[in-house]
Amino acid sequence: MTVQDTQTIFLADYQPPAFLVDHVALEFTLHPTATRVRSTVKFRKNPDSPVTDFFLHGENLNLLSAYINGVAVSPIMTDSGLTCDVPETPFIWQSEVEIDPSANTSLSGLYMSNGMFCTQCEAEGFRRITYYPDRPDVMAPFDVTIHSDLPYALSNGEPLGREGDTSRWQDPWPKPAYLFALVGGTFEIFSDHFTTASGKPVDLNIYVRDGDQDKCAFAMEALKISMAWDEQVYGREYDLSVFNIVAVDDFNMGAMENKGLNIFNSSAVLASAETALDANFERIEAIIAHEYFHNWTGNRITCRDWFQLSLKEGLTVFRDQQFSADVRGADVRRIEDVSALRGRQFREDNGPLAHPVRPESFVEINNFYTATIYEKGAELIRMLKILVGDAAYKTALDLYFDRHDGQACTIEDWLQVFTDTTAQDFSQFKLWYSQAGTPRVTVDESFADGTYCLTLRQSTPPTPGQADKKPMVIPVAIGLLNEDGSEAVPTQLLILTEESQSYSFDGLQGRPIPSLLRGFSAPVILQRSTTKAERLILLAFDTDMFNRYEASRELGRAVLIDMLCNTAAPDPSYSEALLQVLADETLDPAFRAICCALPRPR
Repeated sequence: MTVQDTQTIFLADYQPPAFLVDHVALEFTLHPTATRVRSTVKFRKNPDSPVTDFFLHGENLNLLSAYINGVAVSPIMTDSGLTCDVPETPFIWQSEVEIDPSANTSLSGLYMSNGMFCTQCEAEGFRRITYYPDRPDVMAPFDVTIHSDLPYALSNGEPLGREGDTSRWQDPWPKPAYLFALVGGTFEIFSDHFTTASGKPVDLNIYVRDGDQDKCAFAMEALKISMAWDEQVYGREYDLSVFNIVAVDDFNMGAMENKGLNIFNSSAVLASAETALDANFERIEAIIAHEYFHNWTGNRITCRDWFQLSLKEGLTVFRDQQFSADVRGADVRRIEDVSALRGRQFREDNGPLAHPVRPESFVEINNFYTATIYEKGAELIRMLKILVGDAAYKTALDLYFDRHDGQACTIEDWLQVFTDTTAQDFSQFKLWYSQAGTPRVTVDESFADGTYCLTLRQSTPPTPGQADKKPMVIPVAIGLLNEDGSEAVPTQLLILTEESQSYSFDGLQGRPIPSLLRGFSAPVILQRSTTKAERLILLAFDTDMFNRYEASRELGRAVLIDMLCNTAAPDPSYSEALLQVLADETLDPAFRAICCALPRPR
């Protein structure tokens, strides 16, 4: 679909591809204005598809020749691709096209960046390179030959060597076209090595422009740490003998997870201690990890169609959040992630552009890459892990990797592995993928004769196209504190599934102070009036660091408003509570720092 094409695409209209691909061979002769691309593709009819027409996507391509089984053919050409009569039996399609990378200012497909050839094929850029079924559910191994006098010509997979001006690459793992990558140019290389858990050596390379070599060390170390972490936590080893990263100045995404050849915007990979802040290093580390983790959650297992985008992005965001939590500190990382979620996704969810994690339709695929797909999608994975527990989550993920390796999958496939490993019904949980909006959870409470009663009510406001919302599955982690700050009831998980549910806690010595939604256990807006006294106790004593931070933020906000509106002096009780936090050396210094910082807006 081109930018000018305003046709709406609907999830309900999905049909399996008419033809499957067993192998792709591409041959490039690079030229800034007249690159030749020769493709040889082995097709066969898909027995599971009701579609019979042979159609290949293609945009801004000059078709020079086309053959089927060695016989020249004359396809019917359109602005979006071509059609052709084909045999009933498996056949070989061959074509040659000419493209102009220098004129490709969309940075989608093959383009030039300061004398460098570079590709970006997600979501629909491959159709600007050659004629092909440019959809994520068509997966095949690729062999690539590149003719160029440039010093380096890179593609996906394993390098098969270079002879003269010809470089060859082979990617043995089936992949969709959106993961294809090619880079050609003059680089300096920052290299290192990694040995997998099974003892396989992997060459690691970061390709940069001359002068940037001294800005690669941190990114390389982050890559090695990410590779080891994925082995230890998810049991996922890297599956090629080389992993290449290229830093590109002109790139319309932060980074791209192309199989074995990640392409990064330079700002997402290069940093030096002389010029970069801590936040720059943390961003680089997180992006390096995210793109590497896509090797399994996005590459080896991809999404069937772009409506399932959160299947790879939400899961991989959650994985990079886990990684950052392990490397940087879980409590502070969680606070930062929730702050970003509230700052971006909650606004999106409560505005005119609200859409589900799995939308039902789209017009322009490039507008699909939203905080809802990524950050809210990650929160759904987190909730699943909370609901089933760590051990069951690991078992489900192992089954997911084993069952769907080499496949293009759906949200239904993802949830099914949890059903199969836990025997739980996740049909109501699936509403999180189809209903837009941020649920509100209202809290009512009472206390009498040592019994604390808590009633939770949920509602989700109407969003565009969705006036009525069904109750969701909302995991609410809760603890109860005594007035002296001791914990009366340790963390328990309440699972809210109805519009209203009540819970009782007996045998208490006095009215407790609830610590609700511990760890921000669900992406909801909690509506409960709290007193300053409660917040002070939570700030000083709560064992849940997220709610401790929340108390500090709300107290600080109230103090600032009071100072601005009433010209009052700072509340001494708040200052004393902060001093108590600062003096507690058992707390992470980073946590103490954010507790004492000016409060962020909700």
